[in-house]
Amino acid sequence: MKREQKTIRLLFVCWGNICRSPMAEFIMKDLVQSAGRADDFVIASAATSDEEIGWGGVGNPVYPPAQKILASHGLDCGNKRARQMTRSDYEKWDLLIGMEEMNLRYMKEICGGDPAGKIRRLLDWSTDPRDIADPWFTGDFESTWRDISEGCAALFAALTKGA
Repeated sequence: MKREQKTIRLLFVCWGNICRSPMAEFIMKDLVQSAGRADDFVIASAATSDEEIGWGGVGNPVYPPAQKILASHGLDCGNKRARQMTRSDYEKWDLLIGMEEMNLRYMKEICGGDPAGKIRRLLDWSTDPRDIADPWFTGDFESTWRDISEGCAALFAALTKGA
């Protein structure tokens, strides 16, 4: 008898939703797809700021260097556009995963706190918990790729342990 599996809903969050969080979204989507678990997950990303949300509420596309690093690893982010997270996201998602402590502070502010303990930092699942540097400022998209890949692999392992 097959056990009923609950869909796991993950929202990755960074400052603008044009670099780190979309990278995490598409890395995690690839991980779950490769493991044959795509039906068990809903994965998206958002921003804490409205900085990358254009006139009329249409968000900017993924930053070209982030698109390039994703493509170099065989991942396509399609027509992904930045969107700002909202207070209602707290109820919609099982985990809201920030890239750094600053993201977590803003996420908790937007959500009015974190009573269920759903707001976490991506690399907190790794063996070396730390912030993921913003490649918008560092220009080092390769290091960001490695850090996000490490965090996504650790998160996926934790979520699927025993499943």
